[in-house]
Amino acid sequence: MKHFILPWYTTILSVACFSQSNNYKPKLDSFFNQVAVHNKAMGSLAIAKNGQLQYSKTFGYSLYNNDQKIPTTKNSIYRTGSISKIFTAVIIFQLIEEGKITLATTLETYFPRFPYASEITVSHLLNHRSGIRNMTEVASKEKSRTHEEMLAIITQRPPKYKPGVKSYYSNCNFLLLGYLIEKICNKSYSTVLLERIISPLGLLNTFYGDSSASKNNLALPYKFINNWQLQPQTDLSIPGASGGIVSTPNDLLIFIQALFSKKMVNESSLTHMTTVTNGYGMGFLEFEFHNKKALGYTGGIDEYESVLAYFPEDSLAVAYCSNGHAYPTRSIVVGAMNIFFGKNYSIPDFETYALKKAILKKYTGEYASSEIPVRIKIIRKKQILVAEPTGYSSYPLVTVGRNKFKNDEASVTLEFNLKNNSMTLQRDNRSYTFVKNKYPALYHNQPERLKK
Repeated sequence: MKHFILPWYTTILSVACFSQSNNYKPKLDSFFNQVAVHNKAMGSLAIAKNGQLQYSKTFGYSLYNNDQKIPTTKNSIYRTGSISKIFTAVIIFQLIEEGKITLATTLETYFPRFPYASEITVSHLLNHRSGIRNMTEVASKEKSRTHEEMLAIITQRPPKYKPGVKSYYSNCNFLLLGYLIEKICNKSYSTVLLERIISPLGLLNTFYGDSSASKNNLALPYKFINNWQLQPQTDLSIPGASGGIVSTPNDLLIFIQALFSKKMVNESSLTHMTTVTNGYGMGFLEFEFHNKKALGYTGGIDEYESVLAYFPEDSLAVAYCSNGHAYPTRSIVVGAMNIFFGKNYSIPDFETYALKKAILKKYTGEYASSEIPVRIKIIRKKQILVAEPTGYSSYPLVTVGRNKFKNDEASVTLEFNLKNNSMTLQRDNRSYTFVKNKYPALYHNQPERLKK
């Protein structure tokens, strides 16, 4: 299973200042039209300032197959992944304000058999200091799981650290907080969410789990391999309160603005939530946009990716949800923000080049480098090349020249030299040389992953 979050704990985006241009809408429209025409992503973005919607855009399809293609609309619903953690943290602080628990409450009262139950506190769970190992892979992920089954999965490996020793991101922290909420309220998490957040705020397109209401407008998940191809979906009983909420950008904006207006929790609770230590708040991550800071979360589950960020100093909120991407979500949000704030930004043309199968075949083979411990197999699948780093997920390559290929999602460019049987990999302004069918003596059995 894919991580429920994208690991952007502190993301630096190139926005130098917040001087607003008045002509951002046509350029934003052009940007997203370009993204859609070239099948780089499908989704929806919305921006609000001082509680007023400034811009919204939907592009791509919520359903895509040979027989039917349904465009996304403002009511298209997306899985939000770890943005769910903000909702869960809000409910926890509401319960704290009501005197039903405290930050010092331990798991022992509710889960006495859990390892270190007498030492793990609500505070540890909220700011990722419990030491509980992260859960990223669950067998038969399309199968519904009970709380008991999930607890068994969580406890089958010992904690990575003792509680309070070190910050360590784990989805299990917020899964447990969801179970805790159910025990305290004696209601299902979905009912508590409805009563405490969804109904008071009038969120028409926000739900927990795979409810029939959410499925009516759900944008299905796709991966682009020559075309948009439908992908399997994780049963949301697995991520639970950590990543099981579905919503829309417009609903997410209403929620985040209400939270920072102290309509959901009081000032003391909001201060606890937004105080960031070692990269983590209590339900928030911090993003740095040059000289401005935002609080929010990123989400990723199956092929869904999302971003929710709020700039307290500017009363500005941005929400982005996607059900398919062949271009990095970060690059889409960065591009949109640069345009919105009138910065010098060139819209990518996304031009590609078609090569014959016989030419593509010349690039295939296995490549290794003496500079980094990574081995990459290049294979041909129909009209495209696919890169397969040993031990990790493969990714398709787009032809951008006779000898040059790239994958925007992985932020990787590969340039081949057929004379030397070599390949140059470029990422983050760094280059590495790979040689075909040559395996350096320093090659390690466990290759370093080229992280996104």
